Amino acid sequence: MTAPEFSRPESLDKIGRSSKPVHIEATAEERAALSRRFGLVALDRLAADYLLEKDGEAIIARGHIEAELAQSCVASGVPVPERIDEPFAIRFEREAAASGPDEEVELSSDDCDVIFFAGDRIDMGEAVAETLSLSMNPYPRSPDADSVLREAGVLSEEEASPFAKLRELTRKG
Repeated sequence: MTAPEFSRPESLDKIGRSSKPVHIEATAEERAALSRRFGLVALDRLAADYLLEKDGEAIIARGHIEAELAQSCVASGVPVPERIDEPFAIRFEREAAASGPDEEVELSSDDCDVIFFAGDRIDMGEAVAETLSLSMNPYPRSPDADSVLREAGVLSEEEASPFAKLRELTRKG
């Protein structure tokens, strides 16, 4: 297994009930590696502030992520700038000792913010990178995307709907 591009390990023995705020920020090299991983045109900034606290055997990370990036427009391929500025909450749970690598783990929708870990450390850099990937617009569109699609002969949803075809038929009749 390769090391994460943006690794900021936190030792569990240093996490108390009232932790101090932590600030992490990706270097230029780390941002370039994350850009390649996520297929971004650019990742100009990635930073997070967070607090860690223990909840039994689990660790709770509450914080805020900020990023400035650009993705390719899904229609035209031109860079689409995006700014991410949002809170996050992640629960780190210890991997079950009985579950092997081939064993399936069922997760409910409540478990979407859970990251499993083993050992005596959690990696907040990787957790922030994963939070970034989930926060990005999955279908970035430039302002000229509709005209590019129209020029390529792609119909809009309204033009392609069955009701549009019916309207067209009633106009002809």
